Amino acid sequence: MATVEAIMDIPMEHEQNVLGQLDSNIKKIERSFNVTIIDRNGVLKIIGEESDAEKAKEVIKKLLQLSQRGNTITEQNVDYAISLSFSEKIRGNDIIEIDKDILARTSLGKPVKPKTLGQKEYVDAIRNNMITFGIGPAGTGKTYLGMAMAITAFRQQEVQRIILTRPAIEAGEKLGFLPGDLQSKVDPYMRPVYDALYSIMGAEQYQSNSEKGLIEVAPLAYMRGRTLDNSYIILDEAQNTTPAQMKMFLTRIGFGSKVIITGDLTQKDLEEGKKSGLEDAMRVLKNVEGIEFVQLTSADVVRHPLVQRIVNAYERDEEKRAKRARQH
Repeated sequence: MATVEAIMDIPMEHEQNVLGQLDSNIKKIERSFNVTIIDRNGVLKIIGEESDAEKAKEVIKKLLQLSQRGNTITEQNVDYAISLSFSEKIRGNDIIEIDKDILARTSLGKPVKPKTLGQKEYVDAIRNNMITFGIGPAGTGKTYLGMAMAITAFRQQEVQRIILTRPAIEAGEKLGFLPGDLQSKVDPYMRPVYDALYSIMGAEQYQSNSEKGLIEVAPLAYMRGRTLDNSYIILDEAQNTTPAQMKMFLTRIGFGSKVIITGDLTQKDLEEGKKSGLEDAMRVLKNVEGIEFVQLTSADVVRHPLVQRIVNAYERDEEKRAKRARQH
């Protein structure tokens, strides 16, 4: 196939953001598409086979559009734009449409928005269903995005309160030996939930709403016997529930409530051989109207790119183990 040259301009004010420190973004694009990119004062010349040069140009164009929308281009942005270029799912300006969907703003004014197609699908499922299951590996934004949706609904008075819960799997006798009152004993289990709350809502606003009983953070066991009306309820770490706990939780839901259930089936902390309530719910509820299951993958990891590589490595190892087990 013939070698071609594709030309595109990068405005000076976006040049460093798009090209990356020491041209790190451009070098990654060159390696990914087997092209050579020459920068001459903001005019990029992309040299390679036609299809490769066009894909590289399209990736740079998307990064430029993100930069023009006020984003600081990260390594994750570059990796994801490159991966989308190889995907059959990609449609035109998907990455820009994702960026437009601002769910909330943090206490510092930073926008919270989905960053991948999987995250966008998850957010849309939450909007359109009473109960949404977000299932996937660490770093895919399951809890954080769910929290942003809950806080926005609370601020817009769509619900009267927010309830955040997760199973404290050692909430039996081991918990009794921990120092302090009941709240200080359960707090370590709820720390990731608090972190997301403080980030989006701010510590003072959280404290004020918590004292009024409008925001509640509690272990799953505390949900028994209650009916939860007009609430936004998030069950985190659902892979550590038992089927009985999951059924108990789901039957607490009352009128005017919305529920998000998150979990990662690869990180179960249940005793060996004990069935996960999340796994059971996926089987039992898969065809129930008003409930949607969204599967996030390593492609939706938005932490440090190394986290994505770690997730991929574990997934490959699990596939090998499963293959060997089938052969024996």
